[in-house]
Amino acid sequence: MLHVGTGATKMEALILEPSLYTVKAILILDNDGDRLFAKYYDDTYPTVKEQKAFEKNIFNKTHRTDSEIALLEGLTVVYKSSIDLYFYVIGSSYENELMLMAVLNCLFDSLSQMLRKNVEKRALMENMEGLFLAVDEIVDGGVILESDPQQVLHRVAVRGEDVPLTEQTVSQVCLLPTSRWVPFIKCCLVPLFLHVSSPSPFP
Repeated sequence: MLHVGTGATKMEALILEPSLYTVKAILILDNDGDRLFAKYYDDTYPTVKEQKAFEKNIFNKTHRTDSEIALLEGLTVVYKSSIDLYFYVIGSSYENELMLMAVLNCLFDSLSQMLRKNVEKRALMENMEGLFLAVDEIVDGGVILESDPQQVLHRVAVRGEDVPLTEQTVSQVCLLPTSRWVPFIKCCLVPLFLHVSSPSPFP
């Protein structure tokens, strides 16, 4: 475990009772340490300026280490990387690391399946809606709701059914039940095929 500035705040030192509010933040940064996604669940870093400074600090302290856990600014940080992405789940200094790691793994595995194992920046940026839906299914207000990626994918697919098929991304359509593919093929793929295969009116 990487230790960096491990002193907990007075409030955290005094309040050690178990809490449902496990997660303080979920972050995804690129390989320059720039924010691609960030969701904070409390006011530990109330301003965007403070959040960005924390994100730069956390990236600088972790992106060249082999460890998966760090103590930074009085917080427990679990993280992993994939190509040009860095995933972080943050909790209190006294938080159960295994619970935070379960959230991290669930998010990563869910995205891996949504992106067909192509977990890199470009693919993620093209499927941000799926990312937002997945995060909301895993954590709500700092409370862990789900740690099974299959359940997350199922719920994301169900929520995706409420969105018109013509407005859905390819990855969202791939998550839909088979019965939903028929209208997608009729409304999107067939017209596209007919357009491409039809002869040009010009010689």
